[in-house]
Amino acid sequence: MTYKTVFVDSDIILDMMLERDPFNKFSKMLFQEAKTKSFAIYTSALVFANLHYLIAKYFDRNIAKEQLRVLSKLITIISFDEEHVKLALSSEHVDFEDTVQYQIANKNNCDLIITRNTKHYKRFDIPVLTAEQFLRQL
Repeated sequence: MTYKTVFVDSDIILDMMLERDPFNKFSKMLFQEAKTKSFAIYTSALVFANLHYLIAKYFDRNIAKEQLRVLSKLITIISFDEEHVKLALSSEHVDFEDTVQYQIANKNNCDLIITRNTKHYKRFDIPVLTAEQFLRQL
């Protein structure tokens, strides 16, 4: 299947930015492939806020901001609103944050969600793959 718009969860981006082995190589390859292939990478403003917090904890706020500035040139940032939150609150899914991410991806017509936590996205309408699984399909 051909995917045009892929929604990337925070764990994929953190793997790349924090160089978490063995996953960072797949995350880096994903972003490299997006430059040359015909798919776009999306994430949510919520992910960006969470990334800033986590990267600043690991390094510092200035490094976090600079890394996110660079990332913002490579990725489309999708806003979220009350509707996404209410849909997630009415959902039966266990992981609230991942359910919000799903609602954002779904409402923005993303073709695929890429995450390491595939089990959190079971029973959703959008296909879910790890970065490694996605790269093997290219």
